[in-house]
Amino acid sequence: MAIGDIIDVSDKMQSGYRYQLVAPAGSEFRDDFTPVYSPRQMLEMGVFEGKYCNDCTGEFPSDWFENARISRTPDPALNYFGIKSRQPLNVWRQKNWIHGPDPRGWFQWYCRYYLGRRLPEIDDIQIKRWKAFARHAGQIRANCEPGDIFCRRRQRQALLQWSYDPMI
Repeated sequence: MAIGDIIDVSDKMQSGYRYQLVAPAGSEFRDDFTPVYSPRQMLEMGVFEGKYCNDCTGEFPSDWFENARISRTPDPALNYFGIKSRQPLNVWRQKNWIHGPDPRGWFQWYCRYYLGRRLPEIDDIQIKRWKAFARHAGQIRANCEPGDIFCRRRQRQALLQWSYDPMI
C-alpha cells in the first residue's frame, strides 16, 4: 500500500466505503499523537479478545495478521493480560464513542490513520480521545508498585488497546 492508493472496504460492518492513502504508512503522524505500538504489534500482542479485526483482514496489510491473535468469538485468553477489557459495540454507540466512517471505533480509526488516511475533523476527535486515555497510566503509577505488571491488569490491557505502554 502506498500514497495515492484507494482502499475499498467490504466487511460485515461496512461496505461501499473507500478512502485514499495520503501519507506514508506508519509516519507523518501529528506531533501530539505518539502511539507506542503499530496496529500489527497490537494484534500480535493480543487485543480486543481476538474478535476485533477477524472479518476485515482484506482491508489491511496481510502481514498484520501473520501472528495476530484473532478468533471467531471473543476470547479473553487471547488478550495480552489474559483478561476481559472491552465493552460491547452497543455501549460504544450509546456513549457516542463511534465517530465518522469508522463503525468499529478508535482502533479502526488508528489502523486507517496508520496506513495513511487523513480526515482532519475525525483525526482531531480521535487524537483528543487518545490523549485523554493517558489518565489510566497515571492511575497505574499511583496505585501499583513499579514492575508489578499484574496490578490493574484490566487497565493495562486497556492501555495496550489504545497503543500506550501497559508496562509503565
